[in-house]
Amino acid sequence: MHVTHRKRFVSRDLVALAARRPQDLAALSEAHYHDQIESIADEVLAAGQRIVMLTGPSAAGKTTSAHKIADAIAARGHRSQVISLDDFYIGEGKYPKHPDGSDDYESLEALDLERLHACLKELYKTGVCDAPVFDFTIQRPSATQRIDARDGVVIIEGLHALNPALTEELPEDAALCLYAGLREEYADSRDARCLATRDIRLARRLVRDCLFRGHGAAFTLGLWGHVCAGEDRYIKPYKPRANLLLDTTHTYEVCLWRTVLDAMPADPALTATQARQLAALREKFAAFPALGTELVPQNSMLREFIGK
Repeated sequence: MHVTHRKRFVSRDLVALAARRPQDLAALSEAHYHDQIESIADEVLAAGQRIVMLTGPSAAGKTTSAHKIADAIAARGHRSQVISLDDFYIGEGKYPKHPDGSDDYESLEALDLERLHACLKELYKTGVCDAPVFDFTIQRPSATQRIDARDGVVIIEGLHALNPALTEELPEDAALCLYAGLREEYADSRDARCLATRDIRLARRLVRDCLFRGHGAAFTLGLWGHVCAGEDRYIKPYKPRANLLLDTTHTYEVCLWRTVLDAMPADPALTATQARQLAALREKFAAFPALGTELVPQNSMLREFIGK
């Protein structure tokens, strides 16, 4: 199965024109994503693999998308569950280290690969396994969850999901690989790129970290360089393995982030460099007409980032 990974460019002027009818623009954007979820559910079932490995970069919406695909599969009368690779973290005191001595949570060795391999083999052979549940407050597994994918599908999502080291003990065709990412970038009137997918993902991450994780902009911006480096190292090399591609772009969201970013509380911890970085990001979104978040349906994937 051939998957095309090239990004597509959308004219900023075209978005501005479409935004004169915001409800229609939002509805078209949501329908584009929803139709992909439905199509992927059909393709996953048609492929016949019990195991689906799903990855994507930070703030691509892979967790919400994994659950939406699982729900669509369940609606077709098949069992479906989602496992996060985060539940296979090896735990406090066992993580590999960065050169500065800090814990490296993005390395493959941050996962309990022995337990993960055992779960994957059981899922492949029987459709059933007991997977760990990781408690981030105590930084170790605290329980188990029963996964039953008989006559169904289990979706395993996370940073390393397409790394062949995870499925090396399974037959080559045992798992279907799925990549979730943003494909739309935006061009100005001179056809020069004015907004990249990483800009959109950074806006999503800034807002989500503020609303749900208690982190100000300084924390997110300080971490972003490491996040992008991790994507380049751990995700991009394996992207060509994807059998299916999910575009999580919502075209109208470029008109939302201007409003949401401007409403974020000021963070006194911002360095001068970070303040300039945040101002430059806001300026990129200011080139689009501003729309309010009331346009976003309650069941939209975007609610993962902006809340209910």
